[in-house]
Amino acid sequence: MAPSLVLAGARVVLPSGTVADGRVIVDGTRIAATAPDGTPVVDVSGHWLVPGFVDLHNHGGGGASFTSGTVDEVLRGIRTHRLHGTTTLVASTVTGDMDFLARRAGQLSELAEQGEIAGIHFEGPFISPCRKGAHSQELLRDPEPAEVRKLVDAARGQARMVTLATELPGGIDSVRLLVEHGVIAAVGHTDATYEQTAEAIDAGATVATHLFNAMPALGHRAPGPIAALLEDERVTVELINDGTHLHPAALELAFRHAGPQRVAFITDAMDAAGFGDGRYMLGPLEVEVSDGVARLVEGGSIAGSTLTLDRAFHRAVTVDRLPVEHAVAALSANPARLLGMYDRIGSLEPGKDADLVLLDADFGLKGVMRRGEWVVEPQLP
Repeated sequence: MAPSLVLAGARVVLPSGTVADGRVIVDGTRIAATAPDGTPVVDVSGHWLVPGFVDLHNHGGGGASFTSGTVDEVLRGIRTHRLHGTTTLVASTVTGDMDFLARRAGQLSELAEQGEIAGIHFEGPFISPCRKGAHSQELLRDPEPAEVRKLVDAARGQARMVTLATELPGGIDSVRLLVEHGVIAAVGHTDATYEQTAEAIDAGATVATHLFNAMPALGHRAPGPIAALLEDERVTVELINDGTHLHPAALELAFRHAGPQRVAFITDAMDAAGFGDGRYMLGPLEVEVSDGVARLVEGGSIAGSTLTLDRAFHRAVTVDRLPVEHAVAALSANPARLLGMYDRIGSLEPGKDADLVLLDADFGLKGVMRRGEWVVEPQLP
């Protein structure tokens, strides 16, 4: 059983705002409204308490790939990100052979059923060869509904999101199929026009996969998908806030037009996250990681990131100067709502899972709790 305790004295970020000298009561695995007599009090004065981070889009970490690693390796990757504050994670796969991806979906679904991950995100193979990024071109295919349905069925109810180039043959029908099955349809790795993107949104697409990246640039005569995704209130936009994928002005543009309630920070992390520079495989493609930046050996395209969400948070509030509350929304509340899990995670409210991150005054990570148990136990005076 997870212990009961009171974390007292921190600045606590709640949906209603930040409470100075606040407290969070942990009763077993949940956050409670009141503490029984005799509950130990831990003084965390001078710190910040924020909800555990939720990553919608993550391919691995700790040297492990969620697409190809063994179960033990996948668990190591999950733990790597938990050590950096990600208490809820959707495991993303990259483009592969359909039969392989179907088998992989079955394997990952077991981890979802055990509560280790929050589901599966298929990024590819239903993407544009014009905007494939670090995906194998010979394995790409059109998003025909029957093919999309094959992966959804293989995931046994644990498919959470599928990224599609919705302008390809079958794309709009596949969006409708995903919506019917309760799976998020995401527009990404796309060469769509503004009008084609608007059609996909009307059909039910609700996410922009790593907005700005792997899609046409914003143009004054051909605004493309970026304008359509930013302007529509039904769409949540993913952003990779690592200082490599986005210029700070692009991040500011996204927040100004989408607002703080429609942005989700993601890692798009690959194996090297939390592990180090070197050579890795991303699906069938070789990747060189140097100074923390991942690029394909052949062609030099950016190949995911080595980001962890504690770094994304730190950059958001120290470099980008976002209000802490906006960063918390992008890292916790917004992705939790999108996943339909906000009744359990995404904020520090009574009745929810005791998932939280303790940060020092300079926003450095000091502690991580998941379901009432310390993943990183803070070393306090």
